[in-house]
Amino acid sequence: MSDAETTPAELLNQLQQDRRWLLRQLDQGQWPELRLDLAALERELGQLLDQASQHISQP
Repeated sequence: MSDAETTPAELLNQLQQDRRWLLRQLDQGQWPELRLDLAALERELGQLLDQASQHISQP
């Protein structure tokens, strides 16, 4: 499937995987000087992805 054919659910899944990767990196001590900003961004991204997931799952 090409990028043009990616469904919203597949895109959300990929973004969730990317978010988990970022969280693992932060937990392992990557980018200590940016940790607080990246952690805040990760939380906001999680909220946005939750809202998007709810939106696309509604009939």
